[in-house]
Amino acid sequence: MNIESLKIEKKWADSGSSTAAQVERDLREAIIRLELRPGTRLSEQDIADRLGVSRQPVREALIALGKSKLVEVRSKRGTYVVKISAREMMEARFVREAIETAVVRRACATFDPWSRTAVDGILKRQAAAREAQDYNRFRREDEQFHMALASGAGCAMAWNVIADIKAHIDRVCNLQLRKPDSMGALISEHHAIMEAVDAHDADRAERAMKAHLEGIISDLPQIESENLDLFE
Repeated sequence: MNIESLKIEKKWADSGSSTAAQVERDLREAIIRLELRPGTRLSEQDIADRLGVSRQPVREALIALGKSKLVEVRSKRGTYVVKISAREMMEARFVREAIETAVVRRACATFDPWSRTAVDGILKRQAAAREAQDYNRFRREDEQFHMALASGAGCAMAWNVIADIKAHIDRVCNLQLRKPDSMGALISEHHAIMEAVDAHDADRAERAMKAHLEGIISDLPQIESENLDLFE
């Protein structure tokens, strides 16, 4: 897929964020959603024309995405979306598990009531996304679930650390969600986590979170074998 077929819409002119930050956000989302497939060559000028901006913020956005290892500059060949690395995905998941198990244990000790109400709304929206088979909407709500969990536990900064590395997991997650009733299983896992939090059972909550995050690892071999062109 090339840049001309991207579903990027310029909705952020008055958002208050810098142009470069918004371009980075849109490109990151397109990479995660696999609208920009691994191996796609990226042109600064094409992206600038598509978004109606100058090349400078696009260049800054690509530099930032390079630091996140989502794009790479190949000498004399241009800038490309990197292929999915199973190794980097495993490393990212290891870091995420270490942080999120600590978060969920803290949530069992103290959890903000407003955040708890927000989680119920998120789970309902996830169920609706599953019914509609809307993978992208489901993944966004999944992210909101984990963000609300960290916020409710009083450690929102933990999510900021996770958010910076989870893109490597999210591309595989987008492929995983296409498996029959993968979304249903993930919703059940979210409910199991919150049942343990509500019961203030830190050990059960940690086990539930680990089981939730390990699911993508067990699916990885099959996902990779079915999408060899997307992986290193």
